[in-house]
Amino acid sequence: MDPLSEVLSLLKPQGYITGGFDAGGRWALALDDLAGRIKCYAIVSGACWLTVQDVDEPVRLQEGDCFVLPSGRPAIIGSDPDVEPTRASEVLGPGRSGGRVTYNGGGDVFMVGSRFEVNSRHAEVLLRTMPPLMQVKTSGDRARLRWSIELMMEELREGRPGSALVAQQLAHMMLVQALRLYLSERSRDGVGWFAALADPQLSAALEAMHEDPAYPWTVEKLAARAGMSRSVFAERFRARTGETPIAYLTRWRMMLAGERLVQGRDALARIAGSLGYESEHAFNTAFKRVMGISPRRYARAEVSEGSGQMDGAGESGERGVGRVDRYDVERLRLINRAADTA
Repeated sequence: MDPLSEVLSLLKPQGYITGGFDAGGRWALALDDLAGRIKCYAIVSGACWLTVQDVDEPVRLQEGDCFVLPSGRPAIIGSDPDVEPTRASEVLGPGRSGGRVTYNGGGDVFMVGSRFEVNSRHAEVLLRTMPPLMQVKTSGDRARLRWSIELMMEELREGRPGSALVAQQLAHMMLVQALRLYLSERSRDGVGWFAALADPQLSAALEAMHEDPAYPWTVEKLAARAGMSRSVFAERFRARTGETPIAYLTRWRMMLAGERLVQGRDALARIAGSLGYESEHAFNTAFKRVMGISPRRYARAEVSEGSGQMDGAGESGERGVGRVDRYDVERLRLINRAADTA
């Protein structure tokens, strides 16, 4: 499986609100629903402005533009960058199932798209390596992306039986197509995992690691896959991703291991062997170094079904005393540590 497909599979994006937004006059919405989510929308008609934290200037979005907000950074969308924003949750409402929302009379700009919930276990690590804003055009030869958007509009407009499910599937296609186009258009000057994936030579090395994470990769072997000298490859990889090739490989292995540990279907020795570790001890050491916790404790730190409490022991030996919110904070702390120490 290619790196983009694997990362999306690990994130498990679930489109839980797919619909259209029709706005008019002077308006602005502060997108206060981005944490742990990916937002992907296309401008069908009209134009608006988008301001995103860590993006230097407000971005003008026009008919034919598609944008992805993957990193959870605060963002404001509106008719003009100077308009005082209203919280989006107050306009769209929590738990809205989709359809079309008309705001401030509508008629000036219409957009369609979806918000995606992602697997919170890995979202903090993976999404923060992506750019704060990904913008692509749906015009020209972007036939597949336009097709997804047009069919989504048709489903939302006609409201036939099963339209909500069809629209969500089309939203997934729209997201993948937008990410593909973004990768194909990027220069090699960016920083982050996406910047490396957009670099044809580094992408070849990434694909090799994702294709066979258990293989005993070395910097020399990965450089050969990239068609580069060892020193040039190592320097460019670190400049693009912020970490060494072997650190990236180890972190990816541990994320795959963490997913299988939580699923609970494989023995620890089997997981270790499938990821290239000759002994369970070697795997345990690597996992604890990257994830900040032992594999067995990671697997135990699950909420008991129906109890809202942790099923494992903490450092103090307490059992069953952590509420759900404490579990979430602890898991986020561990994942952040993994990203910082990799």
